[in-house]
Amino acid sequence: MSHACVRLEKDGRTLVIDPGTFSEEDAALGGDVLLVTHEHPDHFNEDRLRAGLESNPAAEIWTLRSVAEQLSAAFPGRVHTVGHGDTFTAAGFDVQVHGELHAVIHPDIPRITNIGFLVDGTVFHPGDALTVPEQPVDTLMLPVMAPWNKISEVIEYVREVKPRRAIDIHDALLTDLARPIYDNQIGALGGTDHGRLTPGDSTEL
Repeated sequence: MSHACVRLEKDGRTLVIDPGTFSEEDAALGGDVLLVTHEHPDHFNEDRLRAGLESNPAAEIWTLRSVAEQLSAAFPGRVHTVGHGDTFTAAGFDVQVHGELHAVIHPDIPRITNIGFLVDGTVFHPGDALTVPEQPVDTLMLPVMAPWNKISEVIEYVREVKPRRAIDIHDALLTDLARPIYDNQIGALGGTDHGRLTPGDSTEL
């Protein structure tokens, strides 16, 4: 998947996080569990989520209130509102919710809510924030490029979380010229195994 969208598969079930506008049009299709970290369009695309819910009558969404309010009327009983500290199990995936606010873009721009998801105690997707979970993280989905961050903050975030490995996400705005710079600096200074997946690639977790 592209940009902030991550697709996890286990035992024939699929979990999709943040199928937004910068992701593939079919990003939510086939998802049994759909998670959305916040309302910004590169993470939340209503049409993609509706398509996912309509294509799989058993699919359900877990997200924060600002997103849930836009979908719950059309899909009663299938849209669940969660926040920091909540835990739930869906389609065989155990999920913990961490974080409350989006990172600061600029002091003049009001901060919106944002949550991160720790899946099966191993994979953490923070959304648009540098949230540090209370427990160890094996695989950190690392937002490497956004209007709200800079590479020094990204590197310090990796150092603080201390994952076994970090995999780049949130990189649609990063040009091919910049990728080697980010790869080299995060890899050299982050203190953990660092890599990225191109759309269509997969890895074992």
